[in-house]
Order: sequence, then structure tokens, then C-alpha cells
Amino acid sequence: MAEQRIGINKFVEFTYQITDDLGEVVEKMDFPLNYIHGHGSGMHDKVEAQMKGKQAGDKVTVMLEPDEAFGQPDPELMFEDDVDNVPEEFRYVGAEAMFENSNGESKKFVVSKVENGKITLDANHPLAGKTVVFRVEIKTVRDATREELSGKVATGRESGEQYGFSDNGADKRTLN
Repeated sequence: MAEQRIGINKFVEFTYQITDDLGEVVEKMDFPLNYIHGHGSGMHDKVEAQMKGKQAGDKVTVMLEPDEAFGQPDPELMFEDDVDNVPEEFRYVGAEAMFENSNGESKKFVVSKVENGKITLDANHPLAGKTVVFRVEIKTVRDATREELSGKVATGRESGEQYGFSDNGADKRTLN
């Protein structure tokens, strides 16, 4: 029997690695993830398109420009404040915290700069403004089961959630 190829309604398992514009590995997933092709996988469109027609064992490398990947940095998602207004445990570059606004909406912020008595918090995606390369290895391709197609069996990510950089359970604080 010939190997199955990725197409609509195919269950696909894969591993991946993302490198930034300097070639540094910024995320690597050695444990296979899965999705059903053509059903809102949550992957970047260009990556999923390049996987179409591939089979188990194939490797795909896709370069994404900032506007195809994680977008450009949004200045409205960067805030500067007096360092004294931030709890001590968050006064270092790389510190992460979840902040909640008065509407109950949460957003992860990362401290990007601390100097001269000021601290900068940034809620942009860590790879915003950067070109990235996805390296994907296809592990399994098969027909999706009726249960998988109906959504009664968990596959991949929740609808709309992107592969690459999930929330890592950062601390939750309130942002006024």
C-alpha cells in the first residue's frame, strides 16, 4: 500500500523547530503534535500549505517574514513605568507576568528593559518583527477517523490557537 499524503481530512502528526533571524533555536517540539489537515489547524497558513502532499518521513522548511508569522511589534503593547511601581520579583529583563485589565482580559507581558529607574513591559509576541524558519518533520499521515472529524476526540490545538510559543503559565497580576 502506498504511503498516504497530506490532504483534506488527513490526520497528521509532526515535530517542529523554529529558528529566529539569527539562526537561534527559539522553540523545538520533539513530541509529535497532530491536527486534521484542512480543519483550522492553528498553524501558519504558509507552513500548512507547504505540508500538503507530503508523507511520513518528509521534512519541510518554510521561511516566514514578520507579517506572515508573528507580525510587527505594536508600540501600544509596550509600556514604560517607574521601576518602583513594579513588584521586586519582576524587576529584571525576561521576567514574565500575566496582567488583567478592568474587563477581566489577560495578557502576558515580558520585561524588556530596566535602566535609569524605568522599566519597560512588552506584550508583543517574542518573535514580532523577526523573520523565522519553521522546520517540520512529518511523522504520521492517515485518514482521520469519524470521531476526529466530528471534534469528539481531541486533536491538535484549540481552534484559532497558533502553533509556536504557548502560554507557559506566567504569573497573573492586575493591570489598571
